Amino acid sequence: MIVQTGRFGQLTVGNDEIIRIPNGLLGFPAYTDFCLVDPGDDTLILWLQSMQDANIAFPLLEPKIFKPDYAARLSASELRELKLENINQSAVFSVLTIPDDITQMTANLKAPLVINLKEQIARQVVLQENEYVIKHPMFRELRQHIVTLQNQRLQRGNEPEEAPQGSAVSIRDIPPSLTVKSLQS
Repeated sequence: MIVQTGRFGQLTVGNDEIIRIPNGLLGFPAYTDFCLVDPGDDTLILWLQSMQDANIAFPLLEPKIFKPDYAARLSASELRELKLENINQSAVFSVLTIPDDITQMTANLKAPLVINLKEQIARQVVLQENEYVIKHPMFRELRQHIVTLQNQRLQRGNEPEEAPQGSAVSIRDIPPSLTVKSLQS
């Protein structure tokens, strides 16, 4: 299917690239069909693009990149709603806020997006742990991670990979994040 986006132009989105979020994201309950878009740069940021509104897209990043000990502890009802039979079939992303001064970029660790990679459904969950905040500063850690990856590529003699500009990401290509933990009853 062809999807028009405000940020990436026209995209071709296959069935294996569609994510359903039945309740929408917090503050955006009407938008339930999305795809992940790789902008083709080295930022590691993906975009959750609404398939219903070309102008709705949210920057996402795996929290383990800037907070290695991050864990999303889900309740039994959240696991059921996500149809997660195995917590290893999920990926977790933080929604980013990117202001004009990108050094002030923050990640929402309190309400991550959890994706069931097998069923292609997702839910934004509000974690009960008080250790996580809505605006976690993370620019320095992200920049260091990107520099490390670039240096590793150069040491291996690999040129930076050329990703197509603004391409939809197949859900099957996303590795499980092993970030989801089940709460004990």
